[in-house]
Amino acid sequence: MKTAVIFWSGTGNTEVMANAVAQGAGVSAQAVSAFSGDLSEYDAVALGCPAMGAEELEDSEFEPFYTANEAKLSGKPVALFGSYDWGDGEWMRLWADRAVAAGAKIVGGEGLIVNNTPDDEALAKCKELGEKLVSGS
Repeated sequence: MKTAVIFWSGTGNTEVMANAVAQGAGVSAQAVSAFSGDLSEYDAVALGCPAMGAEELEDSEFEPFYTANEAKLSGKPVALFGSYDWGDGEWMRLWADRAVAAGAKIVGGEGLIVNNTPDDEALAKCKELGEKLVSGS
């Protein structure tokens, strides 16, 4: 199964999460700015972005990337993850709803969020998310 783990991180927290998701999926994580592939060629995709501003996706790199690739998620298992420092996770709920509307099959039924720096328990959940992504569960 060809799998991509793509992320944007401002403080490094979502990058740490991405590396754990990628470890579980058996691939390497790639920053959105370094990703040069075509998502339509992947069987499964994990996307990571922290909450920004008023609980929204980062708007200079990640949001344009996501918008350009949203239709390519249709029919694929997709894992969403990210860190936050405030709010209640609204950005993840909105993002998951948006991905489902695009036809994605959200792994676990929702995105994985971590408050600030991921601890060992959170990293274990990230790794498990990557494993679920490639197993199709």
